[in-house]
Amino acid sequence: MTGTDRCPVAHPDDPTPCEGPAVVTVLDAHNAGADGCEHHAARLLASLEGGRVYPLPDAPAGAAIRVFTAADTLPPFAWYEDAPRTQPSQRSRAENRRKGVGE
Repeated sequence: MTGTDRCPVAHPDDPTPCEGPAVVTVLDAHNAGADGCEHHAARLLASLEGGRVYPLPDAPAGAAIRVFTAADTLPPFAWYEDAPRTQPSQRSRAENRRKGVGE
């Protein structure tokens, strides 16, 4: 995807471009979902409570695992780069584990 044509999971405030085609579906806790590239899917998944990711039928091997793993290291709403990250809900799951904070 190029230019302003971005995958459906790309947040309108996220200025980053897609990195490849849509290869996964991200579902929220209520099973609402959208398909997206690995980059934006990881950013969305990091921002959801109870979100899940599934590969599309023609996805490259390991796409959903890569998204899940990347999301673990990203803070919620990663596109807000100047946001404070002092509370557990503002940090990545991986950072909270390192700090010994339960979710």
